[in-house]
Amino acid sequence: MFYIILAIINSLRNKVMNAVHNASSIRRSFRIVLATALVLLPLTAMNDALACATCGCSLSSDGALGYSSTTGWAISLDYNFINQNEYRSGSSTISPSQVAAVNGQEVENQTINRYFTLGLSYSSSADWNFKLLVPYIDRSHSTYSNTETLPLTSDQISYATASGLGDIKFITSYQGLLPTHNLGVQVGVKLPTGTYGGQNTVTGAIVGNPVNFGPTGNAAGAPLDTSLQAGNGSTDIILGAYYYQPVSQNFDAFVNGQYQRSVKQQLDQVNQDYRPGDTTTVSFGLRYEANPKIVPQLQVNVTHKGADSGALADPIDVEGVTAYLSPGVTVAVANNTRVYGFVQLPIYSYLSGYQLFPHYTASVGINHAF
Repeated sequence: MFYIILAIINSLRNKVMNAVHNASSIRRSFRIVLATALVLLPLTAMNDALACATCGCSLSSDGALGYSSTTGWAISLDYNFINQNEYRSGSSTISPSQVAAVNGQEVENQTINRYFTLGLSYSSSADWNFKLLVPYIDRSHSTYSNTETLPLTSDQISYATASGLGDIKFITSYQGLLPTHNLGVQVGVKLPTGTYGGQNTVTGAIVGNPVNFGPTGNAAGAPLDTSLQAGNGSTDIILGAYYYQPVSQNFDAFVNGQYQRSVKQQLDQVNQDYRPGDTTTVSFGLRYEANPKIVPQLQVNVTHKGADSGALADPIDVEGVTAYLSPGVTVAVANNTRVYGFVQLPIYSYLSGYQLFPHYTASVGINHAF
């Protein structure tokens, strides 16, 4: 998997280098950023992963806004939209009918994820930053409840909506490792504050307080999969690192990586257990800052998510590697207030089992420092 990601990065690097062949200083500095990315990327080999390989946003909001060594408070609000409506297995697109032909395989129809995240951060000095992230999850999901009769039709679909507070994160950053204050490390924790639970696929036991499917279709009343609830009942540790550097008068480059692993699960009883797999995300990109009020930029976001485990888990249809090319822009709309917008376009995926995949994802956010 590491070699696949390395091939993606090398291909993108070559394109960038060709585009800026007349700017030798950019090339030298960008190689430093890419080398840092390659140091961070092997973390993906340690992953086991979160709920599904394509239902989370991998965009770097820190990269979008630009890292800073200024002190004080800041508040932010981010919105991410992910519409999973295309089936993929491995690196290929397949049809729902092909999935239905697999004996015993659940056939999903669509999952729409809307994530609202309120952030509050405080920098006590040029080196230390403390950030609280409070997500609100709004997820609608539909699946074919009866796949024995082909072709699949709309009257076979059951619907569910899961919404509410998600799992809160608290992250501490320290960037005093270099005199230039542009290399940082992160340590954080994710808490099980969102609704969690599900149904054991073997015993039928219902654990926690899961959201159920709606009144439509043959699966009415059945709990939504554990991995699709607003929370997952897991306390996680978060480890990260980042590096950013001006590479010319107008360009700024960055790279960051973050690794998340479950260390304690609320769903921990025999035949009623669930452990989300580890997840690692690496992002790198360029920001064009000729006009500090309007900053076009380009990110590459690579994520590996491993398999969930436990009697309440789906260990097959959740693991995979995804890579997105993410163009966007950040705009200063007032003093100390910036907004950003990005579109993530998939450029690579390798998914285990059968998984719904988005054609694109969209992210917007606002940040105000005071």
